[in-house]
Amino acid sequence: MIVGADGWLDPVNRIESPNWDARPPGGPIELIVVHNISLPPGCFGGGHIARLFTNTLDPSVDPFFAQIVGMRVSAHVLIDRAGTTTQFVALTERAWHAGASAWCGLENCNDFSVGIELEGTDFESFTDSQYRSLNAVIDALLAAYPIKAVAGHSDIAPGRKTDPGPFFDWRRVHVPPRVSLPAV
Repeated sequence: MIVGADGWLDPVNRIESPNWDARPPGGPIELIVVHNISLPPGCFGGGHIARLFTNTLDPSVDPFFAQIVGMRVSAHVLIDRAGTTTQFVALTERAWHAGASAWCGLENCNDFSVGIELEGTDFESFTDSQYRSLNAVIDALLAAYPIKAVAGHSDIAPGRKTDPGPFFDWRRVHVPPRVSLPAV
């Protein structure tokens, strides 16, 4: 897997989200944020995450969707339970994944991070295929950008977010010594 000059990973599925804007000029991409998501909560498959990220979620499909239908959110990348990787926002642009956040004294992590969503919950393990795909994406990002750390959403928004959750195994994330991971 490689990162193209246009900020799109190759080869991965591509579904463009309208939920992004320009990163601040001159700032490096130096953080990877790992999230989890399932829609409806605890359910996998069905394409609902892609519909959320593209503002096409049908609120009549599930009562939970009525609560989130107006949200304008995205991530750069989604990795489903089978390990299929889909990119929604160019890495060179700011996806709307982190919300109110801070890392190493820097606020607004969307400005300098890449958001990777894993289809999952805080309550069950992720699949081997997801870890393989996650590591492939991370390797591509490390080759393209001056990444300093890989963190969970809970690390950059403590008290507000819990993902990727206690079942995410940080020991399965492979990074070189120059890149920090949360304490296991």
